Amino acid sequence: MNNMWFILAQLFGLVVIVLEFKSYQIKEKPNYFLTTGTASIFWTAMFICIGMAMGMATQLALIVAAAYSAMRNLVFWRVFAIDTPKAKKFGIRFLLVMVVIASAAGIFAIINAANTAPEGMRMQILVIQILGMVSALSFVVGQYMPGVHAVRITIIFYAFIVLLTQTPLNIVEPIEMFGTELRWNIMGIMIESAKILSVIVFYIRYGAKAGEETVPLKFAKGRS
Repeated sequence: MNNMWFILAQLFGLVVIVLEFKSYQIKEKPNYFLTTGTASIFWTAMFICIGMAMGMATQLALIVAAAYSAMRNLVFWRVFAIDTPKAKKFGIRFLLVMVVIASAAGIFAIINAANTAPEGMRMQILVIQILGMVSALSFVVGQYMPGVHAVRITIIFYAFIVLLTQTPLNIVEPIEMFGTELRWNIMGIMIESAKILSVIVFYIRYGAKAGEETVPLKFAKGRS
C-alpha cells in the first residue's frame, strides 16, 4: 500500500515538472500564474501521497508550503486577469501579507534548524536555510513585478537553493524507501531543474525580444 502511494506521488511529480516547465515559457502574467498555480496543486497532492506512504508528520511542513504556493499563485492569477485598479490595490496588499508569512516561516525554519541540526552540520544547514528564506522572499516579490524578467531571475536563484535542500548537504536523516536509505530527493531535484531549464529555453527562444509583446502591470491608482 505504501508503495502505491509513493508511485502515485511520482506521477503527480511528473505532472508538476511538465507544468512548471511550461509556466516559464509563458509571457502573459495571468496564464503564467494559472499554470504554476495548477502545478502547485499537484505539488501539494504529491506531498500528501508521500505522507501517506511515509507518515504524514514527515511531510506536513511541505504540504503547508505547497498549499501556500498554490493559494498565492491562484490569487495572483485573478489579480492579473481582472487587471483593474481595485484588483491591483488588493494585489499589493496581498503581496505584503505573503511576504510577512514567508518571512515568519523562514525565521521559524532557521530557528528550528539551529536547534535540531547535528553539531558538525549546523553551519551548512543554517546557511542553506538563510539563503532559502532570502530566495523565497525575492521570488514572491519577483513573481508580482511587471514584465517577464524579474520572475525568471528570482526563480533561478530560488530553484538553485531548493536544489541544495534536496541533497545530502541538507538531508541529515536518510529516508527509507523500498528498503533502501536515500539522501537524495530525486523528484525534487527534477522539479527544480525543470524550472531552471525552462528559463534557459525561454531566453534561447526569445533572446533580446523576451520582454516585448507584453503589457506590464501598472501600479495605477484610481477606482475600478
